[in-house]
Amino acid sequence: MNEHVKAIAERIRGLRMILDIPTDEMARVCDTTEEDYIAHETGDIDFSFTFLYKCSKHFGVDITELITGDKPTLSFYSVTRSGEGLPIERRKGFKYQHLAPFIKDKISEPFLVTAKYDEDAQNSDIALSFHEGQEFDYVLSGTLKVRLEDHIEYLNPGDSIYYNSAHGHGMIAVNGEDCTFIAVVIGKN
Repeated sequence: MNEHVKAIAERIRGLRMILDIPTDEMARVCDTTEEDYIAHETGDIDFSFTFLYKCSKHFGVDITELITGDKPTLSFYSVTRSGEGLPIERRKGFKYQHLAPFIKDKISEPFLVTAKYDEDAQNSDIALSFHEGQEFDYVLSGTLKVRLEDHIEYLNPGDSIYYNSAHGHGMIAVNGEDCTFIAVVIGKN
């Protein structure tokens, strides 16, 4: 596993130990088996955004701190220039750029996301994620096929969707091209 993943795993393990949280509790929080949770914590399995988000919320830290090791310090405003968001590649075929990584006490997590078109994914079930809160997605280019439990929606440039992210949700790029969209994950207060 690459060094970046190992560093994130060490931060997660360290925080869990400092907070005296058992691995079985974290497995429940992350909706995984205890064995898989421990494999994440040792860096043997890479992280999904949802896994990192759930860990950060349970630990009471910003997701940026888990990813970079740096605590956000800005409280007034932050400018992110084109192409300069904090890169996060936490899901196969998806490239995330965090657009406000250094603002502390955020009530939302804004991302620029690129979903790579994958022909194999077109004939497979769309994997579902679950996390507390809500999410807003706005398509900039391409077409996004969104699965919300048993519902399917197709979003084109200018289309958006807002949903309760505690329900199963997942998405893929379709129509033979990548899809770029803004995703804003809003935590539950």
